[in-house]
Amino acid sequence: MKKTQQFLAKLKLPAEDNHALKPTTLRFKDGGQYRIEIPSVEGPRVFREVLDAARELKVPVHRVSQGSGIMLLTKAEIREMARMGRDQRIEVCLFIGPRATFETGGQTASIAGKVIGLQHRGADQLVYALEDVKRACDLGIRSVLPADIGLIWVINEMKKKGELPKNLVIKSSVTLPAPNPATARLFEQAGVSTLNLPTDLSPAQMGAIRQAVSIPIDLYIEVPDNFGGFIRYYEMPQIIRVAAPLYLKFGLRNAPDIYPSGGHIEDLAARMGRERVRRARIALDLLEEYAPEAKMSPLGSKDLGIPEV
Repeated sequence: MKKTQQFLAKLKLPAEDNHALKPTTLRFKDGGQYRIEIPSVEGPRVFREVLDAARELKVPVHRVSQGSGIMLLTKAEIREMARMGRDQRIEVCLFIGPRATFETGGQTASIAGKVIGLQHRGADQLVYALEDVKRACDLGIRSVLPADIGLIWVINEMKKKGELPKNLVIKSSVTLPAPNPATARLFEQAGVSTLNLPTDLSPAQMGAIRQAVSIPIDLYIEVPDNFGGFIRYYEMPQIIRVAAPLYLKFGLRNAPDIYPSGGHIEDLAARMGRERVRRARIALDLLEEYAPEAKMSPLGSKDLGIPEV
């Protein structure tokens, strides 16, 4: 075991988890340790409800993300979300589609075949996904949410060559999580801007991943049922200590999976959006009590994928 650990060390990877919970000195460029993300903001109406709740409850929101996919929003809806994000200085991150679960193939519906996740099947679907990204960027979006490592690599190559905006944020999906330091390093090298982790890692495991990469980490503090359903509010001080800089995300327990969303369930999506903000308020109250020294990023930071319209 010692030789293996020594080899990992030569690769500048941690040889063990951060069992001592040694704090990280890394921060966002603005000096903050954490930011607030509200996920599953499935269109302009839900975004408005989130903004209203954030004002009422005094919750700073740095990023909203959407899961149904760029392809299931109209151009007018994308433009409206982009304008709202620009006006409020909030990053608007849209999921890329189509993906394997939208396809006619049957593997994703099988018990073992679910491992394909939300990746893209074949060259045609990869092209469709890239067209989705270009469509969003053309309408002002500057943050996208991929769930395929090959797609991530191509998007980053397109950024380098000027085919996509150089300030486009690539936020890896929780359906393609980085469970260990080596995988996290590969994702960073492929071009990931912010990195989703599995929802059930311990602070020691998160701390090891933090030692391997410098990019921000995304982490569900309240986890949707279909990703485990954990509620980790009291762990936040420890998580921030070892894993900063990170985005704290608030899903909902005991809530339906609303993907793909649309007008037929918009009332439900809007109510869920407001409740996510309320959960974030609870989290902030606990942080103020148990970790008052933890520093939140200011709103509107330059490295956010704020829309340009």
